[in-house]
Amino acid sequence: MNLKPTLAEWIADFTTSEARKNIEHIEIMPATNGVYAPLPSDLHPKLASALLSRGITQLYSHQAEAYHHAMHQQSFTAVTPTASGKSLCYHLPVLQTILTNPSSRALYLFPTKALAQDQKNAVNDLIEAIDAPILSYTYDGDTAPGIRTKVRKAGHIVMTNPDMLHAAILPHHTKWVSLFENLDYIVIDELHTYKGVFGSHVAHVLRRLKRICHYYGSNPTFICTSATIKNPQQLAEALTNEPQQLIAKSGAPTGQKTFLFYNPPVIHPTFGVRRSAILEVKDIAKKLYEAKIQTIVFAKSRVRVEMLVTYLKSLTAKKINDQSIRGYRGGYLPSERRAIEKGLRDGTIQTVVSTNALELGVDIGQLQACIMTGYPGNIASAWQQAGRAGRRQDDALVIYVGQSTALDQYLMKHPHYLFNRSPEEARIFPENVLILMDHLKCAAFELPFHEGDAYAEFDVADFLDYFVEEQVLLKTSDTWHWMADSFPAHDISLRSASQENVVIIDQTIPTKTHVIGEMDRYSAMTLLHEEAIYLHQGTQFQVEKLDWEEKKAYVTEVDVDYFTDANLAVELKVMSEDKERVVDGLTIDYGDVMTLATATIFKKIRFNTHDNIGSGPITLPPEELHTSSTWLSFEGPSNWSEDDLSSAMTGVAYAMNSFIPLYIQSDRSDVHVIPQVKATHNGKPTFFVYDRYPGGIGLSERVYDLWEPLLDRVYEHVDGCSCQHGCPSCIGAQDLEEGGKKQVKKFLETVLLRG
Repeated sequence: MNLKPTLAEWIADFTTSEARKNIEHIEIMPATNGVYAPLPSDLHPKLASALLSRGITQLYSHQAEAYHHAMHQQSFTAVTPTASGKSLCYHLPVLQTILTNPSSRALYLFPTKALAQDQKNAVNDLIEAIDAPILSYTYDGDTAPGIRTKVRKAGHIVMTNPDMLHAAILPHHTKWVSLFENLDYIVIDELHTYKGVFGSHVAHVLRRLKRICHYYGSNPTFICTSATIKNPQQLAEALTNEPQQLIAKSGAPTGQKTFLFYNPPVIHPTFGVRRSAILEVKDIAKKLYEAKIQTIVFAKSRVRVEMLVTYLKSLTAKKINDQSIRGYRGGYLPSERRAIEKGLRDGTIQTVVSTNALELGVDIGQLQACIMTGYPGNIASAWQQAGRAGRRQDDALVIYVGQSTALDQYLMKHPHYLFNRSPEEARIFPENVLILMDHLKCAAFELPFHEGDAYAEFDVADFLDYFVEEQVLLKTSDTWHWMADSFPAHDISLRSASQENVVIIDQTIPTKTHVIGEMDRYSAMTLLHEEAIYLHQGTQFQVEKLDWEEKKAYVTEVDVDYFTDANLAVELKVMSEDKERVVDGLTIDYGDVMTLATATIFKKIRFNTHDNIGSGPITLPPEELHTSSTWLSFEGPSNWSEDDLSSAMTGVAYAMNSFIPLYIQSDRSDVHVIPQVKATHNGKPTFFVYDRYPGGIGLSERVYDLWEPLLDRVYEHVDGCSCQHGCPSCIGAQDLEEGGKKQVKKFLETVLLRG
């Protein structure tokens, strides 16, 4: 009889097997003891009794500190690891205040509906143990119309997401008088997710919320909780426009964590090509599945999630209705996601493959192992994903499988970058004029502006006068009133530049067509074009028709041995130049640009071998983006052909794109690098680094001051790579002729670094 191995036995076996030669580094983080504090002496007897009934006889030190700040009306931000009991940091003071003052209200904000539902269940269990008439509700798009009135009038705790607050609560504040008049606490969970364009929008939603609270006479305390980031206090203060106390030391105990840095073997030494990380992850996940070790596998895209699910489901192909291997990502219907979360908690799902959707704190129980398919893009996400294993102070295994990219290979050679560096900053840019003007319209719709009124930290009189000229506002003697017919919040998406998602309709059985998912418009260009293979829970669908105007993709189930991958071509034009400096003959600028992204062709790639077996054109209209950029221009070397220069610049841009996140501490997807051999605005060879958000969020402006160390790092990495002619680990070139890497080095030395 085969006995199930313990996690320690599995690790010992794996690290002494044939796989050992691919393990670049082993890091063991020892278990730690908890730091405790007694239950607060002023805790309401019913609340104290409810905690004791759940086995909570004392608090972690960070929970006690949070309670103290909240009861003294001091806004605070608690930054502690996954599964450290952060939710009690806000549940305790909120329930204590409601028990002593039944008219008190609290508003909980979660970035997703799933988190709100999860926390509703948790707080309702606590309320049930308290045995007091405290009402908590979620308020989102799924809330039944009959319950909405009850929530507005009687909900002590209202749990929602920023999108609902923005579009359904603030514009109708007159229906929420009992909430806004008595609002004592605003809880912002998963603070670290409010970055970039989403965070910049939410910062304005919170400024509008505070304006309405002030109108109704309340002054709520902000309670923020976050995973580890570099600047939690700064982010919380920028988001809420309120001073914040910082709680950064966790009192929760932790189990031992073993990190394995696993580098796929080189299968083509000349070109430095390694075996696909996806195929290596498939093999490792199979071993963990066969050992009955509950595992979460993270992959960076929807396509990769579905590829891995397809591969792994071969393990259960002969079992009827076996649901022990599942995928989890955005685009699944809510009911499907809830079923997966439940299956993870009760153990019926043994392996789940997820995008970063499961980084957040949805309760998925006790997982033993985590596999990361490639570097997640930033340190904060890496720790969030690693924290999903061993959530309840048990030992855990984290396997980071490197890809062939420059950044992954850098981390394989420098593993202590992950352990010794602080996580990235999460940055927002509320000053973005497009975002500011959008929310100013919403604020004017909600309440008139009077002469001398401020809108948070912004002087907005000129904007208000502009809206009068546009016939959006009407100005009487000293007041600006909303006068347009439109409802401004409905036209503003907090999460993306595109306002609408593409709905995916399964028409395999014509008489039973039904929606199986949705996708944002930008992603749909490369994933839902006609003839694309769309993967859903390991099932293959072919896109038969993409109705771009109606935002509908019609798919039918197929059984083929390939998936599709599409190319996106980007054109770029300079609109304005705001800053310029010259260094050693290199001209560095910063300003506004316009990009035009066009999906061009798609490739058919065979499963397992990943061979290219065909291609086809994509005919979709381009997507336009106005944003900010920094660019570096130089005189092209006279003895270089245009083709040679283009090849060298492409190689440098590839490496540059990999290393920018190390300098500006951002996610790799936040900025993009485009090389142009002859830029349209000056006719010179130019590298552009631009923010991938409308209007920009200040990232490329930071790169403007960092070009010199960035180019030094690129040269050091290319020079130190062990490949002969260039590879995916340095310049990204698998098809360069002999001398490609040498050419890139010469270009860096003689043109960009001047020897």
